Formats: sequence, C-alpha cells, structure tokens
Amino acid sequence: MDEKRKILSRYFGYTEFRGAQEELIDAVLAGQDVLGIMPTGGGKSLCYQIPALMLPGLTLVISPLISLMQDQVLALKTAGIPAAYLNSTLSLEQQSLVFRNLRQGRYKILYAAPERLLGEGFLAMAREVPISLVAVDEAHCISQWGQDFRPSYLKIPEFLQSLPQRPVVCAYTATATPAVRRDIQKCLGLQNPLVKVTGFDRPNLRFEVRTPESKRGTLLTLLALRKDKSGIVYCSTRKEVDQVCSFLLDRGFAAARYHAGLPDEVRRQNQEDFLYDRKTVMVATNAFGMGIDKSNVSYVIHYNMPQSMESYYQEAGRAGRDGEPAECILLFGKRDIITAKFLIEKSYEESELPDEEREALKQRDMKRLWDMVDYCQTPGCLRQYILGYFGQYNTPKCGNCGNCAPPKKETPPPEPEEPDVLGTKDITKEAQMVLSCIKRINTALGHSSTITMTVLVLRGSKDKRLRENGLDKLSTYGLMNAYSREELREIIDQLVQRGYLNCGSSEILETTAAAGNVLFRGERVIVTMEQSALARRFPQSGTVTADSGLLAALKALRLKLAEKEKVPAFVIFSNATLEDMAKKQPKNMAEFRTVSGVGAVKGQRYGDLFLKELERHRK
Repeated sequence: MDEKRKILSRYFGYTEFRGAQEELIDAVLAGQDVLGIMPTGGGKSLCYQIPALMLPGLTLVISPLISLMQDQVLALKTAGIPAAYLNSTLSLEQQSLVFRNLRQGRYKILYAAPERLLGEGFLAMAREVPISLVAVDEAHCISQWGQDFRPSYLKIPEFLQSLPQRPVVCAYTATATPAVRRDIQKCLGLQNPLVKVTGFDRPNLRFEVRTPESKRGTLLTLLALRKDKSGIVYCSTRKEVDQVCSFLLDRGFAAARYHAGLPDEVRRQNQEDFLYDRKTVMVATNAFGMGIDKSNVSYVIHYNMPQSMESYYQEAGRAGRDGEPAECILLFGKRDIITAKFLIEKSYEESELPDEEREALKQRDMKRLWDMVDYCQTPGCLRQYILGYFGQYNTPKCGNCGNCAPPKKETPPPEPEEPDVLGTKDITKEAQMVLSCIKRINTALGHSSTITMTVLVLRGSKDKRLRENGLDKLSTYGLMNAYSREELREIIDQLVQRGYLNCGSSEILETTAAAGNVLFRGERVIVTMEQSALARRFPQSGTVTADSGLLAALKALRLKLAEKEKVPAFVIFSNATLEDMAKKQPKNMAEFRTVSGVGAVKGQRYGDLFLKELERHRK
C-alpha cells in the first residue's frame, strides 16, 4: 500500500479514493497547481489534507467562514491530525499560542480567512514558517461573476508573491460555471494547473418543486413526516425566518432560527443547537450554511425561491453530505419572483461601483433570477436542468426527481389531542415564573436584566450583586431553585424565539407585549421535548422513538460520547459510518477497522465502546 493510501486508511478510515481525488493529490505532490470542481460531499478536503501530511512544512487553507474552520479543525484533531485556525474568535493570548506553535512546527494544517493574510503578524509568520501548499476553499468567492464574491479573496495573489518561495496552489469549489472557472484561474494566477471537473451531480439528492396553495400547511406536512431527521428551511427575508420559526415552535417542532439581524450570541447558540442536534430544524436566510460541516442534514426545504441557480444548488447541497439519500424541496409561489426582484434592486441601491458596471451586474442577476424561475416551472427532469446550467450537458433523465417520479401523496401524522404527547410539554407555568421574574428585576433595577442575572435570581444565588441590589427580596427569588442553569436558559431561549422576550446585545432581556398573553390571558407555551435540555426533567408520555434496534443504540452511544467531549455527534462518526457498522456488526477491532469512516485513531479511541454495544445487541 502506498503512502497516500495508508494515510487515507489511518486517519480517515477509507480504503479507496473517489472520483478524481487521487489524480488531484498526485498532481499536488508532483508540484503542480490544481483546480478541482467537485460537488459538495465529493471529498474536496481530502485533496489537500492528505498532501498536507505528506509534504514538508505547513499547508495553509484559506477559508471564508469561521464556522468552516472550526468544524474542519475539530474533525482533524479528532482524527489525530495536528491542525489549528486563526480567526477573530481567538483571544490575543490564544492567537499568540498558535503563532508560537506554528514556529515550532507543531501543526501540519492551518486554516485562516483571506482578510488575515496581509496582517503584519501573519506575514511575519508566513516568511519564517515553510509553507509547501496553499489551498483555496470556496474558490468561486474570488470571481466577481460568481455568487458570494468576496473582495478579500483578491488579496491572495499578493500574499503568495510576498512569500520567500511560491508554494503549490490548489483551489476547490462545488459550484462554478465555465466563466467562473476561467476567472478563478486568472485571478489566483494558477500556473499550468490540472483542472478537473468531476461533475456537479449529487446522485443521493432528490430534487422536487412544489407549488402549494398553502406554504405553511405544506411545510407542516413535510416536517411532521420527517420529525426524526435533521433539516434546514431557507427563507428569503429575516421577517419570514422569524415568522416561520415561531409558527413551527408553536406546533412543537425543535426549531431554531438564524439571520444577520440576530445578536451574535443568539446566532452562535442557535447554530450550536443545530450542529449538536439539540434542535432538528434550522430556519434561516442564506446567511446560514456556507461552511457548516454538518453531515447528517437529510433535507433542505426552500420556503421561498432563491435568486439564482448558483445559490439554490449550494444551499440545497447542504443536504446529504454523508452520502445518504436526502431531499431538496422548493416551495414555489409567484410572490417569490416579486420578492427576489426587490432584493436584487435593493442590493445595488448603495453600490459604489461605476454606473456601467453596476448595471451589468444587476442585469446578470436578473438573468439568473429568470433561469431560476424556469427551473421552478420546467416540466422536464430537474436534475438535467441543474447539470445543464453548470455546463454538464447530455445527461440522461434521472428518474429520481419530482418531475421524473412524482412523490406519492403524503399524509401527516394526526395532531396530538393533548400537549403532553409525541414529545411535547406544556411549560406555561415555568414561562410565567420566568417572565414575572424578569419584569420584577427590571422594575427593581430601573433598567433591563440579563440572562445571567435572571437565572441567578430564579435559582436563589448567594451572589453579592443580588443582595446589593435587593434582588434577594423579590418574590421570585429562588422560585425555580430546583431547575439547572441549562434548563432555565432553555426556557428563556424558547420565550425569546416565540416573541415573549426581546434579547438584545450582551444578553439584555425585556418582556414584549405578547408576554401579557401568557401572564394574564391564558395563552399556553408548549415546547418539544426532543433533544431539549428540558427532556430530562419532564416525563414524555407517548413519545415515538425515531430509531429502533441496533442503529438506535449506536446513535445513542455516539450522542453520549459527543456530549462528554462537547463536539457535534457527526464528529465522532457520521450516520453513514454507523449504518455501515450496524450492517457489518464487527466482532473485534480488526473487523471494526473495516467499517467505512473508522480510521486508526478513532478506532483506538472509540472501538472498545462500540464493540461492547454491538456485543450487547447480539445478546
């Protein structure tokens, strides 16, 4: 077995390369620049991670989003690969430690945003530490004619020129038309690159367009039939996100929301809840998703039509990253066209571009919009349309889209007659205590309370700040001392998402007019118990178990380990790995290592625990 295959097996748990992976890796190892156009889930990251472990010195990965860096580095460390990232989430002390470790050669892979490249400290490090390979992820961001253009990507060539010796450069993206591919090569200055377009097809994804009379009714049906699965619902505006999320929460779904109008801390918490499977549905604008390396998203529903095929395919492609069958469903309505036109017009209102260039870009976006409308209205194969748009013509009908094989009529499960069934619980009493406490604190202080202060008062903390402000004299002081901090924060989060509380910067809390409905007018607050911090407190009558048998036991063990290590469950093992494990049912470590996705490091780390679980199931 050659070195790159040993690395593939030892660290990543696979025995064979897929598609053009090996060809791209060989080119990099031979010192040739490369450009890889590979679909999401096609294994782009292995094309630079494996060379990174074989080349001397450091591999620098230029990545556009913080979340992408953190997820990738976490997965690499779990697999036993020394890696780090540099971004704004690190303190000055933490950044200094990373720089120190880099100079001591302790990392093989470093992730950094393009904005950081020309900083004085970063440049000084890059001139001292030998860099063998620079990998540009989401490379379409360098092209003004692609979606998600990022001016900061234009700094990359200047950075490369500043290095003592030019490293090999590789660039990867999932969605790029022929024009964008040419632009990537030109802007990055790739030298005689190997260009591989492995195809844009994602065979495991099923595409479908629906034109419902009631979007909300259709959404409820779709989600009710997929309650045991993780998915994303995309909306075109922040207002729509807020309304749809509240609508779902009121009906007992474990939903969270994400858009640029939310405070940073709320966005971070909601994203973590989704990544760690505490919430199964993320309702979001397109501000959410790029770089979210969550492998077990089994559906993406577009509540509104996106503005372009590029955006749609990128967002829909966040489903099925683990290779398992997944669904991409678009709910189309004529009003979506009006909204999309408005958003395009608005995006150019304050543009500082020259008039001629601004008009050209606006017309480009309008053309993309009408291509998107054509997709929604075509009677032909949806997969054919998508692949043709990206230049992959003459593809056969797929037989696996809403037009080739219309879905069977879906009937949602019946609505529960009582709130305490099917994993839901009435927490009106708890909500009243929390809301009442916040109103009393705000009155006593003369200004708004924080989440932390509210939790301290409700738990009856002995914190001296409470005594100094007389908060220990409130009637709500210690009222919920039997509840954990986590449970109280969960209740507060539920109240924020339902609009009973406003949560401002620094976690400042204020009750809204809607809070009066709960406090004085008999409105009930019902939450889902699935994967909630409250699930341990309340017994769930009639809860339907999503999985049964061995696979469910393996998932439960994975979740327990993930909670212990404070990582998302898919970082331990993906759904595809667990399903292969359940299918093969290994009896010893040698057999366990044959499971797809189990490398040497993870096998050593988790093998005994999963083998014991498999043995228990056999008994």
